[in-house]
Parts: sequence; structure tokens; C-alpha cells
Amino acid sequence: MAIDYTTDPGVSLMLAYQAGDEGAFDQLVESYSGQVFALLTRFLGQKAGREDMVQEVFLRVIRSRERYQPAARFSTWLYRIVFNLAVNETQRISHAGLVSLDHSMGDREGGSSLGDLTEGDAQDPSAKMEQDDVVNAVRTAIGALPEQQRAALILAKYHDTPYLEIAEILGSSEKAIKSLIHRARETLRLSLAPYMNQEGAL
Repeated sequence: MAIDYTTDPGVSLMLAYQAGDEGAFDQLVESYSGQVFALLTRFLGQKAGREDMVQEVFLRVIRSRERYQPAARFSTWLYRIVFNLAVNETQRISHAGLVSLDHSMGDREGGSSLGDLTEGDAQDPSAKMEQDDVVNAVRTAIGALPEQQRAALILAKYHDTPYLEIAEILGSSEKAIKSLIHRARETLRLSLAPYMNQEGAL
């Protein structure tokens, strides 16, 4: 039995937009642009031009207006667009030889990150320096992960996305996603072993 996704608020808005309600598109942008920005930041890091990429994501929504089909939650469909755009951008930067070590999942504008391994602000300057070292090490380790591992980990940890939906976003299977996330966490544990003082921090 097929699942009826039309009760999903995003799907309802997209269907209304498809039917000619231009205001529904404005509501989609208002409701989801923050999530799109956060996802791009966590995948690509604190790079310039993320606002332009958010606009590009919603331009692709506009281009998909006529052929849109509610086969999944709207966020699942939207995140697939974000992921494809982010992969294209990563490959473009890589081919241009511009890859930075500062691949951050941190999103100081909106959300926690794997770099936030300690709580609160460090009062001791030496402790602050140590915390910065950990954050930088995490950013570098995450930036070195393969694209699908990085995306799967981000979606699972920070967007509470079920494995089945991550599989739909990444064009994979639920079993493969579980394996991707497991490998990503193992890689990070090995890379960050000198910095890890808390069991299960990743």
C-alpha cells in the first residue's frame, strides 16, 4: 500500500504551488530556507556564496514545479536537490584545486556541530586553545570523509533523518546507509583518537 505524503506540510505547499498558488512557494522558502542553509554549511563548510546556493536550490524547485510528484516527504525531495548541488560544488572546487582544510559541519548561524565537543565557553585561555584544536581537527577529519559518508552522517546526526529517507536522498539503500554511517564514525574515531575524551562523542 502506497504511503500518502500529501499530509506532509511541505508536500501540501508544493502541490498548492504546482496548482498555481504563488504564495505557497513563498511559504516553502520561509519554512525551509534555514534548513537548506544549515545543510549546505555542514556539508561544504563556512564558504562564501552559500546564500546564492540557497537561491539556486529554490530555483531548482521552481524548475521542477510541473513534474513534481509527492513520492516522499518534501524535505526528503528537497534535501536530494541540496545534496546534488553540494556534490557538484565540491567537485568544482576540487577540480579547481581550491579545496580547503576548513571543511566545517559547524553552523554558528544555526545549529550544533560535531566540532562542539565541549559545552559552554572556555574560561581558561589554554583550555580555549585546546578546544579550538579539537574543533579544527574535527573539521579536517569530516572534510576528508567521502561525500556520501559525510552527507549520511550529517543527515542522521543533525537533521534526525531516518535511514530509509537518507537512502532516498542519496539514491542508495537503507542497508548501505547504515554501513556508510558506521564507516564514517569509525573513520572519525580513528582520526580523532588523540582528542577524544568522551566515549560515544561521535
